[in-house]
Amino acid sequence: QVQLVESGGGLVQAGGSLRLSCAASGNIFSINTMGWYRRAPGRQRDLVATITSGGSTNYADSVKGRFTISRDNPKNTVYLQMNSLKPEDTAVYYCRSEVILSPTQVSYNYWGQGTQVTVSS
Repeated sequence: QVQLVESGGGLVQAGGSLRLSCAASGNIFSINTMGWYRRAPGRQRDLVATITSGGSTNYADSVKGRFTISRDNPKNTVYLQMNSLKPEDTAVYYCRSEVILSPTQVSYNYWGQGTQVTVSS
């Protein structure tokens, strides 16, 4: 079994910053792509950013230049630094990891429980 534990959400004023963390633990051989998604009220879950094991990143247009995704491979942790936050960034943020399980080496996608980010105007 693998667990993803998120932290770092909260309430912040527009223009402020938050840093989200997501740590994976369990029967992990390795992790391929890690990412962050968000679900705003009344909307589907959307991609925010992803990062490969080699460090290649991809961002939604709405967050480019404001958010930065990074990871610490030995710690199996992914981060999302969010700057210049806007009220429209308000959502529940979920991390996702493509885990290669040990010892089977089967690939499976795991999701975190979600953390609320609220940006006030």
